[in-house]
Amino acid sequence: MKKIDDTPKPRGELALQSVAMPRDTNANGDIFGGWLVSEMDLAGLVTASRIAKGRVVTVAIDKMSFMVPVPVGAVVSCYSKVANVGRSSIQVEVEVWMYPPEDQSRQVKVTEGTFVFVAVDDNGRTRAVPSK
Repeated sequence: MKKIDDTPKPRGELALQSVAMPRDTNANGDIFGGWLVSEMDLAGLVTASRIAKGRVVTVAIDKMSFMVPVPVGAVVSCYSKVANVGRSSIQVEVEVWMYPPEDQSRQVKVTEGTFVFVAVDDNGRTRAVPSK
C-alpha cells in the first residue's frame, strides 16, 4: 500500500526569497495578491532566462490559485520548475511557500501558478530557445 505524504514539500528549485513587508499589504495586514504574483513572475523569469540563455518576456499566467493569506513578516519562498520548452517559449510552474512569522519552523503552501515566457532578442523579436 502506498503511503500518503502528509508533509508536502515544495516542488522545483528555490528561485527567489523575500520578506513580506508592511508596504505590500492591505488594511488587514495581508499581502496583496498582486505583490505575490509579481514575486512569482520574477522567480519564473530567473528560471526561464537561464533556459533561454538570455532575455525572456512574460506572455501568459495560467492556473493561479491562492490557498492562504500571507501576513507581514512571513518569509516568502518561490520555487520554480520547468514544465515545457517549446521552440521559443518556456512554461514554468511556480509554487509559493511561506514561513509564518509566528512559526519559522514550518513551511505553508500559499499559491501556485503556471507562467509562460517567450525568448526575445535585443529588438524584442521572438527568437528560438537554444538547444541544450
